[in-house]
Amino acid sequence: MSGDVVPFDWARLFLGDTPPLFLLEIVFRTTVIFGWLLLLLRLTGKRGLAQLSPLELAIVIALGSAAGDPMFYPEVPLLHAMLVLALVVGLQHLLTKLVIRSEHVETFIEGVPVELVRSGVMSGEALQRANLSREDLFERLRAQGVRQLGEVQRAYFEQDGNLTVFTHPHDAPPGLPVVPPWDLEPPRPVQPGEDVQGPLACLGCGRLRHDHGGQRSAGRLDRCACGSDRFTRATTDPLAGPGDDGQEQPAPEDGGSRSALAGPG
Repeated sequence: MSGDVVPFDWARLFLGDTPPLFLLEIVFRTTVIFGWLLLLLRLTGKRGLAQLSPLELAIVIALGSAAGDPMFYPEVPLLHAMLVLALVVGLQHLLTKLVIRSEHVETFIEGVPVELVRSGVMSGEALQRANLSREDLFERLRAQGVRQLGEVQRAYFEQDGNLTVFTHPHDAPPGLPVVPPWDLEPPRPVQPGEDVQGPLACLGCGRLRHDHGGQRSAGRLDRCACGSDRFTRATTDPLAGPGDDGQEQPAPEDGGSRSALAGPG
C-alpha cells in the first residue's frame, strides 16, 4: 500500500479520492460525533473532569483526534481534517454563546453544583448524584484542612468537579472525624450501653446525637435519620492529644474494626 502512495500528490494531499460533496458529509459527521461526545461526557459526571467542563473536555478530545489522523495517515486529506477542526471550533463558539444566553443550555452542558454537606451533616443522596463515595468526600475535605465534619457549614461539589468548602470561622462544634483516614484508622463505634460523655456522631452521615443517655441505660441506640445504627464519639479535634480537647482519644481498633463500620452512607 505504501508503495502506491505518490509523495506530494497535491490532489490526494488536500482532497483525497472522494467527491467534493463528501465535504458536506464531513460537516454532518463532525456535528453528530461532537454532540454525541458531549452528551456522553455530560452523563459520566464531573468527578474526573479535573477543572475541565464537559464542553472543554469534548473540545480537547475532538481537536486531538481531528488533528492527529492527518499527520501520519496518507489516506486522510488535509482539507478534510482542516474542515473538522474549523467545525469543532465553530461548534464550541456557538455553544459558548448559547451557555451565556440560556440558563437551560448551561445547566444541560455544565450541570449544577451539588450540596454535599450542610451544618456538619452529609447527604447520601447528594453523594450518589455527584458519583462520590464518603471516602472521596473525606479526602477532598482533608485536602482543605478539615479535621471533622462539625467544622463544615456548607460543602458544594462544583460544576468543574472541584469542592468548595465553607467552614466555621471560630469555635466549630464537634462532629464526625475525617482524620486520620478511615482506611488507616477508623473511628471506634460506640457500643450500646457504653458510657460516653458528650455528643455522638452518626458514622453514616455525621448527624450529632445528644440524647443518648436514656438509650445507654436501655442498652440500645436507635437508628439515625439516614438509616445507620453506628455512632462514634463526636470531637472538635480528632488529632488532639489526651489533654488538648478535654477528652482522651479512643485507641484505634484493628482486625475487624473497619468491616464493623460498613453501613449506609
